[in-house]
Amino acid sequence: MNGMAARYLYLTRHGEASPDESELTDAGRQQAALLGERLRGVPLAAVHHGPLARAEQTARLVGERLDGVRVQPSAAAGDYVPYLPAREELPPETADAMLGFLDGIPAREREDGPRLAAEAFAEFTGPVPGDEPRHELLVTHNFLVGWLVRAALDAPKWRWMGINHANAALTVIRYAPGRPPAVLLFNDTGHLPAELRWTGFPPELHV
Repeated sequence: MNGMAARYLYLTRHGEASPDESELTDAGRQQAALLGERLRGVPLAAVHHGPLARAEQTARLVGERLDGVRVQPSAAAGDYVPYLPAREELPPETADAMLGFLDGIPAREREDGPRLAAEAFAEFTGPVPGDEPRHELLVTHNFLVGWLVRAALDAPKWRWMGINHANAALTVIRYAPGRPPAVLLFNDTGHLPAELRWTGFPPELHV
């Protein structure tokens, strides 16, 4: 019987999207292409992406720069609220702002979120069967990146909030047998020129 091997989960947020989020901007396409170039030497088994156009287009552009790596959709990689905290879980000084933010998100993204987050956790995390390590890229959205990083660090469930991810930045989590998850890389934009980093974020977050 085969044992278990390490999974290396590469996480990225889609490239910059148009105002109506129906497609990538020129900058978003450049971001995706540069991410693909960075990942060219990684032995990826698959590129998974959420069902929305901005994630699908990012994954396709990344995949065009990889040799023979399958690109496939996953509903669990979509854009949704992974967990709705109760007020008593949140720091008192920020609870109003955080709950107000969540109230502004469409109801469907809030209602379906916990189920999809559980599916994503089951599908994309943990060691894998066999003797060979598996490397996979997940092209998704800001909230799910925050949820999976939060889970890897065993932080409170509400703490997915406030973990911001830049467009086409790279985070890598290793799930090795007998070890806690390790965040090897977080929000790395080293493959992007300065003008393509932190698109869509206010200047005070451009670091």
